[in-house]
Amino acid sequence: MSDGHSTYVPKTRVGRWFDARLPLPRLVHDSFIVYPVPRNLNYAYTFGGILTMMLVSQIVTGVVLAMHYAADTTQAFNSVEKIMRDVNSGWLLRYLHSNGASFFFIAVYTHISRGLYYGSYKAPRELLWVLGCTNLLLMMATAFMGYVLPWGQMSFWGATVIINFFTAIPLVGDWIHQLLLGGFAVDNPTLNRFFALHYLMPFMLVGVVALHIWALHVVGQNNPTGIDVKSETDVVDFTPHATVKDAFGAVIFLIVFTYFVFYMPNYLGHPDNYAPADPLKTPAHIVPEWYFLPFYAILRAITFNVGPIDSKLGGVLAMFGAIAVLFFVPWLDTSKVRSAVYRPWYKRLFWLFVANAIFLGWLGSKPAEGWFVPAMQISTLYYFAFFLVVMPLLGLIEKPRRLPGSITEAVLEKNKLDSDHDRETWDSPRP
Repeated sequence: MSDGHSTYVPKTRVGRWFDARLPLPRLVHDSFIVYPVPRNLNYAYTFGGILTMMLVSQIVTGVVLAMHYAADTTQAFNSVEKIMRDVNSGWLLRYLHSNGASFFFIAVYTHISRGLYYGSYKAPRELLWVLGCTNLLLMMATAFMGYVLPWGQMSFWGATVIINFFTAIPLVGDWIHQLLLGGFAVDNPTLNRFFALHYLMPFMLVGVVALHIWALHVVGQNNPTGIDVKSETDVVDFTPHATVKDAFGAVIFLIVFTYFVFYMPNYLGHPDNYAPADPLKTPAHIVPEWYFLPFYAILRAITFNVGPIDSKLGGVLAMFGAIAVLFFVPWLDTSKVRSAVYRPWYKRLFWLFVANAIFLGWLGSKPAEGWFVPAMQISTLYYFAFFLVVMPLLGLIEKPRRLPGSITEAVLEKNKLDSDHDRETWDSPRP
């Protein structure tokens, strides 16, 4: 177990020569083998490794797909079909990449939810959280650019709707609008820009992910109790304790992922996107991919003017604000207790927030009419209230449960409760 000094000892002459010049094996040993992690980590903490795995998968499949893709409005749709039919294993690469985007977001939303539940954003992990939010922003931009590339009906009209919203932003809106369009309407220059950005952004994401992992290794891993490590008994070596758990979590995740790839490859897509883009035929209901639907609902929830801010600008500000507010979470939460395990009211309101986010996603798939509009507005109100009202006020008035003295004490208490429960179950009379 590492105590701050490297315990790596090269065993061969070549290893010693290499270590003296480029200590890469030492870095791997210290960061992923003897690195100390809290002994009470659960499977919610495996999603960091799953996200790294999915990022590698998306980059590898994306690079190969780019070799066969034609970024031209007259050829883009047919080039995707050619990949599916004529390129060796092209169908598999395409389905791995398209479904991989959805599962990437499933993993990142779970990862963020775990951070909110266990207070992983609290000091000294504020910068770690901010870097994670930056990763989310880059992911969303990359996914939006990629959604346009197949040049189907929903790709074209989704790009048209979202790009036009930038015109509502004062001063820089028209400039961003023209930069993305490259002309007077969504056309070939737009597709070329989106393809270039979609190819570039994953490598930017790799850089921020590296900083995120570096920051994690500097401040250390949080844990379900939210208690700092106080002694060597509170931690275990990363390998094999965490690696085995991460590997098992990754295998289960991959089983579900590959089930969708092989048996339901088009389930998470939109049927309109399997028709070529037609600027003269507007789809009945324009919607983005499912992972953008909560933010799309927030965008459409603002149907009223607020002073000089009209509804269009208000919707854009609300949509971007829903992401921006995440960056300030470390300073919005005033509670001195990290984990929701010991915060009874925060736990209830957190799960209400999760249910509300899922409900927003469902509302985003519906037309902005009838009772859906007030439902979007109420759900949007609670989304922002959770961060701007619940977090600041609840930390001042909530009475948390008693915290264990250490991580080890929490583990022993849990083991004792589990043992007592098993004994009661065993001793109970049987019919």
